[in-house]
Amino acid sequence: MSSWTRWHGPAMARLWGFCWLIVGFWRAALACPTSCKCSASRIWCGDPSPGIVAFPKLEATSADPENITEIYIANQKRLEIINEDDLEAYVGLKNLTIVDSGLKSVAHKAFLKNSNLQHINFTRNKLTILSRKHFRHLDLSELILVGNPFTCSCDIMWIKTLQETKPSPETQDLYCLDENSKNISLANLQIPHCGLPSANLAAPNLTVEEGKSITLSCTVAGDPVPNLYWDVGNLVSKHMNETSHTQGSLRITNISSDDSGKQISCVAENLVGEDQDSVNLTVHFAPTITFLESPTSDHHWCIPFTVKGNPKPALQWFYNGAILNESKYICTKIHVTNHTEYHGCLQLDNPTHMNNGDYKLVAKNEYGKDEKQISAHFMGWPGIDDGANPNYPDVIYEDYGTAANDIGDTTNKSNGTLPTGVVDTGREHLSVYAVVVIASVVGFCLLVMLFLLKLARHSKFGMKDACYRDRDAELGVS
Repeated sequence: MSSWTRWHGPAMARLWGFCWLIVGFWRAALACPTSCKCSASRIWCGDPSPGIVAFPKLEATSADPENITEIYIANQKRLEIINEDDLEAYVGLKNLTIVDSGLKSVAHKAFLKNSNLQHINFTRNKLTILSRKHFRHLDLSELILVGNPFTCSCDIMWIKTLQETKPSPETQDLYCLDENSKNISLANLQIPHCGLPSANLAAPNLTVEEGKSITLSCTVAGDPVPNLYWDVGNLVSKHMNETSHTQGSLRITNISSDDSGKQISCVAENLVGEDQDSVNLTVHFAPTITFLESPTSDHHWCIPFTVKGNPKPALQWFYNGAILNESKYICTKIHVTNHTEYHGCLQLDNPTHMNNGDYKLVAKNEYGKDEKQISAHFMGWPGIDDGANPNYPDVIYEDYGTAANDIGDTTNKSNGTLPTGVVDTGREHLSVYAVVVIASVVGFCLLVMLFLLKLARHSKFGMKDACYRDRDAELGVS
């Protein structure tokens, strides 16, 4: 019985965990191609016998290929090609190494799904040509191509350009074979009619009002003749383009304010490389208050808000219908600016019941305005209300001075006084409270005096009766 108990609990859990670990390694080993070793994140193929003929792929029952970050292949003379679908399952791949092997060609879309690739090493293979289209969408930090018998042509001039514009930490000594099978240093290679293209974008005015339309035109040039295309990113507005040889136009209609600040590029691309000309779109639109909520308490009390607008809108606060003149005790703070969006709050320093009331925010620029209002309750009236009260008293905010806020001057020096009706209402409340208190004190005093007088009278009569009784006793009066 003791041995049975000993093999339960944590000990049995550890045993089962070890067994599952062994099974996992066994399954991974079964799924791994011949001449390769596999782990949860790495595939290593270095055994030349029998070697691999096709690019290694994990079986469906193996570990998730998305977790593979490194593939290392060496001494595989029969591996000659990378097909379009060979690497599509390895979306997490970062490092790819194929060295001392028979690699001759790479499909144009071989790395289409491998946007995480950072390092590629194709040292000492059989590559005679390699297109830049393989790598145009990748942000590579290293591409090693030493020891390949490239053919001297315009198709590999992009490698020379890459070496010149983006040198690697270690300079590669690259060569190509000319028509006489002579080694030519790629650094000295000159190919007629083979150069980088150029792009020129004409934009008459990239500042436009929301809802309007605009047309951009672009001209490209180069030899070989480049292709022209537009890179509009995630443009929200409706757009269409027309291209004819080296001329292109882009028409953007019903422009949305969400596209303000976005970049639009005209790109020219040929065998050697690419060039682009870019502009930023600026959209002007009326302000919109997208967020306004009741005050929250942190280091200071804050009435949070979010305002969108371009040009930058001026902000003005109103308190109970009157202009709120800001000061060091109450002012507007902008905490985050995101191009045409402003996140901030009306900050109040130690507000009391005198600050309860309705707060309205007005945002305005030359294209229009927007306004929103909320009711704020900071504390109840002393002795009357210690909790939230939806019926806010009509009270005034005591003016401590004026100051400009972060986004625009919200003060109005010409209107520093508030409506007399509001002032009279406040004084009326104070008068009522004073009368009630005085009346209560006077009434209490009167009650005390009446009680004392009555008590004194009873005491006097009692003494007189006692005196008469003593006198009658002495005279013998019964």
